[in-house]
Amino acid sequence: MDYKVLAENILSGVGGKDNINTGWHCATRLRFKLKNDKLADTKKIEDLDGVVTVVNSAGQYQVVIGNSVANVFEPLAELAGLENTDDQIVDEKDQPKENVLNKLISFISGVFTPFLGAMAGAGILKGLLALLLALGWLTEKSGAYQIWYAAGDGFFYFLPILLAFTAAKSLKVNQFVAVALATALVYPTLVAITGNSQTIDFFNIPVIPTTYTSSVIPILLAVWVMSYIQPLLDKLFPEAIRNIFTPLFLLIIMAPLTLIVVGPLGASVGTLLSNGISAIYNFAPAVAGALMGAFWQVFVIFGVHWTFVPVMMNNIGKLGYDPLLPILSVAVVSQAGAALGVFLKAKDAKMKSLAGSSVATALLGITEPTIYGVTLKLKRPFVLAAISGAIGGAIAGGGQAHASSFTLPSLLAIPTYLGKGFVSVIIGLGVAFILGTVLTYLFGFSKDTNVATVDDQSAEQEGHHQIIAPVDGTIIPLKNVKDEVFASEAMGQGIAIVPTSDIVKAPITGTVSAVYPTGHAIGIISEKGVEVLLHIGINTVELNGQHFKTLVKKNQKVTIDEPLVEFDRQAISHAGYDTTVMLIITNTPNYDISVTDNTLATDRDWVLKLTDRHIETSNDYKGEVQHV
Repeated sequence: MDYKVLAENILSGVGGKDNINTGWHCATRLRFKLKNDKLADTKKIEDLDGVVTVVNSAGQYQVVIGNSVANVFEPLAELAGLENTDDQIVDEKDQPKENVLNKLISFISGVFTPFLGAMAGAGILKGLLALLLALGWLTEKSGAYQIWYAAGDGFFYFLPILLAFTAAKSLKVNQFVAVALATALVYPTLVAITGNSQTIDFFNIPVIPTTYTSSVIPILLAVWVMSYIQPLLDKLFPEAIRNIFTPLFLLIIMAPLTLIVVGPLGASVGTLLSNGISAIYNFAPAVAGALMGAFWQVFVIFGVHWTFVPVMMNNIGKLGYDPLLPILSVAVVSQAGAALGVFLKAKDAKMKSLAGSSVATALLGITEPTIYGVTLKLKRPFVLAAISGAIGGAIAGGGQAHASSFTLPSLLAIPTYLGKGFVSVIIGLGVAFILGTVLTYLFGFSKDTNVATVDDQSAEQEGHHQIIAPVDGTIIPLKNVKDEVFASEAMGQGIAIVPTSDIVKAPITGTVSAVYPTGHAIGIISEKGVEVLLHIGINTVELNGQHFKTLVKKNQKVTIDEPLVEFDRQAISHAGYDTTVMLIITNTPNYDISVTDNTLATDRDWVLKLTDRHIETSNDYKGEVQHV
């Protein structure tokens, strides 16, 4: 895949770099804060090869890519002048108003996203060490154990320092002053004093002995307070001395203020949250497990799952464990099971390939490609996965399983669940995965069509659609073209034509959905929802538009047989490129496709006949083409 071309198309789709306030990426998504969401062409972006879907939620315009998101962001950042951060200068007049919840979610995601991978790795390492101790392969006194434990536990012990850095970056205050403030909270001398329940005072003002190692809320609250004090100090001091005196007085003010007021307040809030979660969970653990198992992926879709991250980390810091993480792993695994069900049942090559790869990524904790590309797209599998997650979550919750350290919910996190309820979470994971697979295989596909139900308007209409040849020439099977992507029908079924004319015409009446700047490809959506891609030549994008003349514009209405593109066959051939024209039905899963018996394509001869969701199929090229 050409990531630079994809980045260019995404940048164009979001309205260009002038419409971007900030942009960054997480594990699977490009995340934008746009000046005007209405300028973004969501349909265009979703149609790009390499894009799973688009989500506009929590004040962010999110383009879901999958595991290759970093490869797309790199050229995108270069084109748009972005860094992987959300602290770029924003014109407040252009910034859309956000409600409090969206601001909170945006802040939390900005704080935790930069080190989420490292935190997950450290959590898994601690879990593996616990497993090695249980198996007797290591002892707590062994050097290997102590070194690895320091690497894993050190991350969480000094977590306030990491949070201070990212929170200050998000709130646009001095990051290093925030880090200095966090180091004061975990300074060994103060930790030892509070650990022994000793008291100290600040000019006769008592300091409440509180331990801040591994804490979350106190430092976030302290940096938030600091974001109001720093601007006041910047205004107070002249520019010539500001760089020294603002940090100086920030530390003078914030260190005692945090230890006397802000820190204990944050610790109290954390304690209340942990106690509240524990009370609800202990009252009905199976019900809590069922609810979280069913709705966790719904929270992910709307982006509100970030609000649970500080709560779960706070539980581990205050209680020494968290009861939610094992249940969330059950919800994740249920989506993987549903994807496996789709893989086993689907006949469409593209969907089968996407579902198969999604199983592995979901088991490793990355569910966005699975949700948006497979289960939610097909509707029924997502619902069945939620049901499976609820049942598995009830089992894990009922056994009062818990996690000893924070990591991404996935199979990799299993060692962190050792202890009370470990057997129940293993059973819950197995039940969720197997149920997700079996239910999707049996009920995820409509009985009358043997096709997964898709929320697509064209799939609800009945009738026939005839598509004429877009160019004069000789028809050949699509599987015979010298391009692996088209030949494998990964983009959809269709035909190929070796052209004998230099004009490509509209094969169907509809609207031009995409016009590539290089002129080598055109997309059309018919009035009844048939999505057609016309691709002129193989690898002809490398010609950068040379020998092509586009005759239509995007969103233009076209009638059948209307000229779309002029191209110079001989010049393209002399340049060393194959001139075969491909006609692809990109929403193939909605139709039963018949191919004409003719081997020659002339004006107004139909070459494809589409029948809405029929099931009579055959593998022969001349006749019925097998449908998903």
